Amino acid sequence: MSGNGQGKRMGEQKLFFDDVNEGDEAPELSHELTRTDLVQYAGASGDFNPMHTDEVKAKEAGLPSVFGHGMFSAGVLATAITDYVGVGNLTRYRVRFAKQTWPGETFVTKVKVTGKRKEDGVNLVDLECTLLNQDGEVKVTGEATANLPSRG
Repeated sequence: MSGNGQGKRMGEQKLFFDDVNEGDEAPELSHELTRTDLVQYAGASGDFNPMHTDEVKAKEAGLPSVFGHGMFSAGVLATAITDYVGVGNLTRYRVRFAKQTWPGETFVTKVKVTGKRKEDGVNLVDLECTLLNQDGEVKVTGEATANLPSRG
């Protein structure tokens, strides 16, 4: 995902426990939320709540417009995490939805290493994760843990 979602996404990195340090940050991922995203996600998820896809009903409910599915936003953030640590290495992912998302907003991810430890012979890396809009407004916060391979 980048810009309009049509650009090239960063390929999965091969990240090793030995090379990660507290304070390291993953590359940012950005994505502009479009009405097409909302319709496609509704179809893929089965969440056809009209507040996500029907402008008239959303305005009748007192909203300024349709708004994004929370799980779509969580998915954008999860993509940034798995691009960094590898899909098969993610062992835990928890999120908290802070604010609604709106078509036309551009999401930017922030993923930061907050700790690393060996636990029962497993190399664990803890991550703090945030999804913001183009104005720096926090939309989703979260934390994740990854089990990373050693170089040796």
